[in-house]
Amino acid sequence: MTRRVEMKKNALKRLVPAVVNGQKQVPYKGVDGYLAKGRKAAPPIASAANYPGNGDKRVGSLAEALEACGLRDGMTLSTHHHFRDGDLVANELFDACARMKKRDLMWFPSASFPCHRPIIGHMESGVVHHIEGSMNGPLGDYCTDGKMRGMGVLRSHGGRWQAIQDGEVHIDIAVIAAPCADAFGNANGVIGPAACGSLNFALADSLYADKVIVVTDHLVPFPAVPWQIQGNNVDYVVEVEKVGDPSKIVSGTTQITKSPDRLLLAEMTARFVRDAGIMRDGFSFQAGAGGTALAFAIYLREMMKKAGVKARFIRGGSTKYLVEMLNEGLCDYILDGQTFDLDSVASMRDNPRHVATSPFTSYNYNGKGFFGTLVDTVVLGATEVDVNFNANVVTHSDGRLLHGIGGWQSCLFSGCTILAVPAVRDRIPVIVDEVTTITGPGELIDVVITERGIAINPRRHDLLEAVKGKGLPIRNIRDIQKEVYEMCGGKPQPPKRGKVPVAVVKWVDGTVIDSVWKIER
Repeated sequence: MTRRVEMKKNALKRLVPAVVNGQKQVPYKGVDGYLAKGRKAAPPIASAANYPGNGDKRVGSLAEALEACGLRDGMTLSTHHHFRDGDLVANELFDACARMKKRDLMWFPSASFPCHRPIIGHMESGVVHHIEGSMNGPLGDYCTDGKMRGMGVLRSHGGRWQAIQDGEVHIDIAVIAAPCADAFGNANGVIGPAACGSLNFALADSLYADKVIVVTDHLVPFPAVPWQIQGNNVDYVVEVEKVGDPSKIVSGTTQITKSPDRLLLAEMTARFVRDAGIMRDGFSFQAGAGGTALAFAIYLREMMKKAGVKARFIRGGSTKYLVEMLNEGLCDYILDGQTFDLDSVASMRDNPRHVATSPFTSYNYNGKGFFGTLVDTVVLGATEVDVNFNANVVTHSDGRLLHGIGGWQSCLFSGCTILAVPAVRDRIPVIVDEVTTITGPGELIDVVITERGIAINPRRHDLLEAVKGKGLPIRNIRDIQKEVYEMCGGKPQPPKRGKVPVAVVKWVDGTVIDSVWKIER
């Protein structure tokens, strides 16, 4: 039986649900069109009299901790994603819930990965009702096939903090997997066999959840320093054999591309940053951990050396290449949201200029400013871009969920947002008439760089003027699109979408910017 959903048009004329998982929604009203009102949410007040006077909060198992936390049907349970595809705790969490015969739980991860495929079985059996968090691989397919009982909600890292802080999502029990912890609950990610760097994607969970469980495989005497998670916010500590697989925590995405086209794309991006005058003493930049972004950082590094330019800070996700720039004196600080390789983990542990940051400081829109606005330029990827510079990062042209938003949306507020994308991916044009799913509005996207030319948003007269006569292949975005359409034999066919939304994409302020629709196979 098809469920009926009331739909409304938002400011981008996209149809979005009026109600999602029982909560009324505000349609997207424009980049700065909605200002939230109210006060921050808060957890219940606890008394130290209810906790062991010797500071030892250990219990024998995760199930025992869940029982002590009062696990009930319908609760919201959260986890973090710093272990990426090497996470071993989220699956064990819901296995324990299943053994305890709990049902209709909502999973609220900071991100999910293919290793979480077993959660599908728990959704089929009724243990998990739905997921509000990024979904890719098998979980993304499950959602876009319309099989999940609730609606998926895709938020950026900053949007997740906003939702917790504003009371949009109430976490009943947060389960924080920690590479290192003490019996009091202090925890960090820079020490231990499963060291992953920062734990700050779980910081909001520790501050706002009713109950907090720390799970570790490396228990140390008090104090576990640095304490990225403070034990004062933790109820129980569980010691297990293994919390994460280090070989999968450090993923293969941190490999520099060997593709000639992608290398050209990376070099053109670095040249644009230099020739537009963005690369100067005291500037800042952010680039991801994908192959093209890594190559961009390498090219920019050499240009900085040649010009004698030093950055004030580099915004991470960090890699060994950014760590080398820090150690070479090419920047003063790395402000790091998550680490992508072991060199970065060691740097965060040992170098005080490699600073662990949280989504609150970096990305939270409903606050008194965030670091993302202080970055001079950011280089991002996208699955699609349209001729109005709107961009998609959550679905592909076939409409299927690929991955989450990460920090992508908040990064659009940088001084110059660059999308470095191939003109064609798997013989499908990337620049299209209209993106399948809007993740970011075109007014915030300044430059689209492809191996077939560079398109500058007409709004950015300053950038157009800055690169005049610099020899860069500046082109109209519609001309690039036309060339690629001809090369690929015409326009790509739109996906065969059903009439039922299966997920929504939130904007940084908590409004709904677009819907993800069930795909008819």
